[in-house]
Amino acid sequence: MSLPSSFPTEHPPTAGLVYQFVLHPDGSTSFPCLNEGCSFLLGLAPGELQADPALFEGLILPEDRRAYQEAMQMSAAALAAWNWEGRIRIPAWNDVKWINLRATPQARADGAVQWDGIMTNITASKHEHEESQRSRERLAELTAHIEQAKEDERTRIAREIHDDLGGNLTAIKMALAMLSARLPADQPALLDKANYVDDLVDRTIEAVHRISLDLRPTTLDLGIVAALEWQAREFEKQMGIAVVMRCPDKDLELEPDHASALFRIFQEALTNIAKHAGATRVTVSLRRQRRLLTLSICDNGRGIQATDRLKPQSFGLRGMSERASALGGTLALSAAPGGGTMVTIKTRLAPAAQAAVEQEQQESE
Repeated sequence: MSLPSSFPTEHPPTAGLVYQFVLHPDGSTSFPCLNEGCSFLLGLAPGELQADPALFEGLILPEDRRAYQEAMQMSAAALAAWNWEGRIRIPAWNDVKWINLRATPQARADGAVQWDGIMTNITASKHEHEESQRSRERLAELTAHIEQAKEDERTRIAREIHDDLGGNLTAIKMALAMLSARLPADQPALLDKANYVDDLVDRTIEAVHRISLDLRPTTLDLGIVAALEWQAREFEKQMGIAVVMRCPDKDLELEPDHASALFRIFQEALTNIAKHAGATRVTVSLRRQRRLLTLSICDNGRGIQATDRLKPQSFGLRGMSERASALGGTLALSAAPGGGTMVTIKTRLAPAAQAAVEQEQQESE
């Protein structure tokens, strides 16, 4: 059957397959009109497909047929646009293509639904998208690997500073105390110098302790709750911003790399609040929900704008999101009740903690 005037025939084959498709009340289908794109896209002459409309559905890969049928039925029921993407196999060419189907339905007087539409080959763009997705996944894996390597290096350096440098400074202080005790009483200048060096050693020991804690807080060894509470108190002392901690379960267990990543996200969130929020109060909630651990950080500051998330230099937010993704979790930003910003991180519990949760649930039933 020839195409109506509304169906362009002068388009090159690359424009796609322009067609009419009908779903009859008895469930049968037909293709009243097809242009020459049928041969180029489907490897079937228009007459072949019109003689046996089921040939088209037979080209669709089995795993994509259900979505095709569901999209058709939904479009027919609501008389809404039909938009579907899926894969077809052309046996004559031993080729698999991605196609996009877009069609507009209308109800016919005989109870059938007729679509006017176009099918296009989107294989190239689909492959580009898949390659882009794979590149992003590889980049995310590399980022996670780098972050873990950095965390391992921080841990190693912190221990070396604490053990080696801290031990040497302690030995120096002890030796200095012995020397000071032997200084002659008639040499006050030497005693003053010894006291000065002793004070310098004390300040250096404090600096070593502070640097090693910044690299990796020893409280992480006591669990994620202890580490977050310690960081909250440090933030209060340094910034003068009140922090309210709500952690009903003190025995939460995370895998070491997950605990470190969650702690770093918490640190970055507090840093952003100190720099940008203008807040006077921060509320932190850490709670277990089935197999998930949810950390919420809420401030009463000026709030984050949509444009702030798109700033080229917003590395803090980007880093927090990447860390959350590396955990297999999610990070969400939203407006806090009453103003301000809420950061919500969700991550899975360690297997041992999951088993404990399941055991608790079984005992309570």
